[in-house]
Amino acid sequence: MQVTISSGNNINGTLVLPLFEGEETLPEIVEGIPTTLKSQINRVLADGDFKAKANATMTLMGTEGGKAMLIGLGKTDKADVHAYREAGATVVASCKKVHGGELTVVFHDADLASMTSFAEGMMLRDYSYDLYKKKDDDDDEDINLSARINCNEGDATALSAAIDRAASIVSGVHLSRDLGNCPPNDMYPMAFAEKAELWAKQYDNVKVEVIDYEAAKRHGMGGLVAVGMGSSRKPCMVIFTLNGDQKGQHPMLVGKGITFDTGGISLKPGANMDEMKYDMGGSATVFGTMEALASSGYPGKVVAITCMAENMPAANAQRPGDVITTLSGKTIEVLNTDAEGRLVLSDGLWKAGTDYEPEYIVDFATLTGACVVALGHEATGLWSNDDDFRTRIHEAGNDVGELAWPMPLLPAFEKEMTSSKIADTRNLGAGRWGGANTAAAFLKQFVPNRGEGDDAEQITWAHMDIAGTYWGAKTNKMVGHGATGIHVRTMVRLITGE
Repeated sequence: MQVTISSGNNINGTLVLPLFEGEETLPEIVEGIPTTLKSQINRVLADGDFKAKANATMTLMGTEGGKAMLIGLGKTDKADVHAYREAGATVVASCKKVHGGELTVVFHDADLASMTSFAEGMMLRDYSYDLYKKKDDDDDEDINLSARINCNEGDATALSAAIDRAASIVSGVHLSRDLGNCPPNDMYPMAFAEKAELWAKQYDNVKVEVIDYEAAKRHGMGGLVAVGMGSSRKPCMVIFTLNGDQKGQHPMLVGKGITFDTGGISLKPGANMDEMKYDMGGSATVFGTMEALASSGYPGKVVAITCMAENMPAANAQRPGDVITTLSGKTIEVLNTDAEGRLVLSDGLWKAGTDYEPEYIVDFATLTGACVVALGHEATGLWSNDDDFRTRIHEAGNDVGELAWPMPLLPAFEKEMTSSKIADTRNLGAGRWGGANTAAAFLKQFVPNRGEGDDAEQITWAHMDIAGTYWGAKTNKMVGHGATGIHVRTMVRLITGE
């Protein structure tokens, strides 16, 4: 969706008018609306036919002044940037062919941040994944939308720059969604790697390295190899580097990328197994974040690792009872092959902390059903070995309307995961309770220390379990269906501070 800025008062296409609850007439500051259309709007407001409750819409048609969509912002004291973002998304979700493809948005009493958020909401919601559908000219959803925002001349330059940056970040969210929504017969480990290599060619400051299956075996990536060896589509690791010529510590992202998860020998139930194409949501989040940062021109260095595998049952697949040796040298007793995401991440986390100079590491994974039981589809689970860092991520998520909820990383959970009789650790807790917490405690064991001896200190790290938020989040107004692209915007806020 293209969003442009105009400092004029012309209305092209359908007028979009954000309004506050309780308004009985249009404020005088709203200019450029044809007289007949303005009279109809005032009549609707005065009669109470449109009360402007948050995200309520009304379309007015048939007047000489053209068409209008009224969108509610709710009460004035509650209309923050999140309300404007949701309102923008609601406008796009409500658009039909009758509205046409051109919108003109006219605000009153809106600051730069609010107008930008409204535009961001429109762009986030203007998404569909229809590559595999036959196009139907009569489909109401098949509308190529563009929007123009009218603003004061003094705001035009700053608003245009802010919306251009928002569009770059949204491109990362949409990429994350595209990767997650792609069917698993076309989105497998090396297909992901090839997309990454092709993507990198458009940027002079981006490098992508692919460690294929044979190289992973040579390097000793036992977790990645064990999960993916049962599939004919072998695993790989994809490493993204942005502005790699810069020296010093930098943010590090790691993503779980199980392109399809049958559960392996510990086979999942058949119901809804098709949704296991979304099990690469962590890697999709990482890839999307790198696109958002590169597209928006972020000047700092960021490195990201995606651990790609397809978890299939086969004669050569790993078994419950196997013991594998990971990149760190630690051994893992495999008690359930469906607890596989933590195995690939064990190698990704260790490589991130030992081969690079991370300021911090954040990993993303659709890791546990237990997290969905705990938090539903409303919030991502968030664990960290640093309370202040966990708070920073939590606040970054709040800033962009993506909730990440702090969860406990207790010593008892770590002890539970190191209670194997025959290996250094186990990939499953001792019981069903606290499964999301024990999974986080497992991952913590593979975060390296910085320094040596008494000065050694574990690298700052956070784990984000997006099992409930990367897909199936029906209350997410920014998404129509499928993958959400969650936390691309959170990471951009955390890394850039903007």
